[in-house]
Amino acid sequence: MAAAPVWSVDPRTGKQREQVAVEATAQEVDVTVRAAHEARASLADRAVRSAFLRTAADQLEAAKDGLVETADAETALGPVRLTGELARTCYQLRAFAGIVDEGAFLDVIINHPDATATPPIPDLRRYKVPLGVVAVYSASNFPFAFSVAGGDTASALAAGCPVVVKAHPDHPALSELVAKVLRRAAAVHGIPAGVVGLVHGFEAGVELVEHPLVAAAGFTGSVRGGRALFDAAAARPAPIPFHGELGSLNPVVITEAAAAERAEAIGAGLAGSMTLGVGQFCVKPGLVLAPAGAAGDRLVKSLTDAVSDTEAGVLLDHRMRDNFIAGVAERAELAEVETPVTPGAGSQHTVSAGFLTVAAEKLAAEGAYDLLLEECFGPVTVVARYEDEGELRGVLSRLPGNLTATVHLSSEEADGEGRGAEILAELTPLAGRVLVNGWPTGVAVAAAQHHGGPYPATTSTSTSVGGTAVERWMRPVVYQGVPEALLPVELRDENSLGLPRRFDGRLER
Repeated sequence: MAAAPVWSVDPRTGKQREQVAVEATAQEVDVTVRAAHEARASLADRAVRSAFLRTAADQLEAAKDGLVETADAETALGPVRLTGELARTCYQLRAFAGIVDEGAFLDVIINHPDATATPPIPDLRRYKVPLGVVAVYSASNFPFAFSVAGGDTASALAAGCPVVVKAHPDHPALSELVAKVLRRAAAVHGIPAGVVGLVHGFEAGVELVEHPLVAAAGFTGSVRGGRALFDAAAARPAPIPFHGELGSLNPVVITEAAAAERAEAIGAGLAGSMTLGVGQFCVKPGLVLAPAGAAGDRLVKSLTDAVSDTEAGVLLDHRMRDNFIAGVAERAELAEVETPVTPGAGSQHTVSAGFLTVAAEKLAAEGAYDLLLEECFGPVTVVARYEDEGELRGVLSRLPGNLTATVHLSSEEADGEGRGAEILAELTPLAGRVLVNGWPTGVAVAAAQHHGGPYPATTSTSTSVGGTAVERWMRPVVYQGVPEALLPVELRDENSLGLPRRFDGRLER
């Protein structure tokens, strides 16, 4: 049987642009993974791989015009948004290059023998080593930052792990172009092209996570798809770490005092956040707990005005458009659910933004309204109006894990008056990032960033954004009683590499 063709499709029209590739067979996946496996040694030198990451960033910037044009043709996200996302991607590559140069991520710890300890301590020297080939599953909504050259790839290469990327079907042409740029950058430093592999097709993605030479996987996508791959990774004869970002409701709590103080500003800010990128951000606020009463009414009116002024937009593909239209219709049909601005179909290829309102008490107990506690991908949010603190706590107690949780407080509450601290404590178990008086859309690439959260937000406790993302692709090894001459250079007493380390209990910088 001939391999299925892979087409690039224009989401603005639904028409095929060009055939980009064919779906990879099991044999082709095997060849690609083995080539990546053979490239491991080329990443052993930290100086080489940090230089590779910087060259990759330089060459992506040099190819910017063509990459952005192709990305826009396949995603309809617009040149301005995509240019910014490409800049973020290049910044991310350079940031990981700096982490590689610094070396703290190796987590070097040295203990010399101590016969007086109970029990006695032998000579112990610990650091972290790369796991091996990493499978990367691209996201649809970030064709640069969470795709072929995105955070999973950058952090895996920084750790010293080759990657095999499963291209997303929404931007296959861009995926091919970016992979070629990364391979050209690798060649500059004598690194084999196999260090960045690329495969297309659903079955190829399954073959990839099951391949015995794949040592870990990173995924960004749907709960259904991510859970299937997570289960496959766990069912292998030798299970592997699967770091999946699956789904998130990203709840927002608005206190009555905050609504009374600035209802109009909060409503406008919420509208901007929930419709940003046509509602296709993984941290889009999907559930808002707002007070009933006059202040809450002002907030809803402000949200209504702002969302009504939002133009219809194109989703990443027509399947997502169909799911969005069906999803909002099913939610709107629930009894006592209102639609101040009705979300749904725009023109033949677009969708219109909107939001639903419901009494919070409907969500506080298990039942038909549980649908409103599930993510709906696209420009829609649910505003649940609570009468008292009991209803608010009741809804929060039923929420699954999230990437983010936000609370809007009044100025007095932010200064420590009222329930501000209590609400923060209630939100902290629900999310990996907790915000006060802000909006979750926008994930800064910074050392302190955490982009993850309790399941189903992610399948692990790690982050996919920020410097500590590199830790996902490494494991600790300790050498006991090994003669100095046989130790890796990173673990020798002289510290000729000048690495940050903990030496006999002292932190050395």
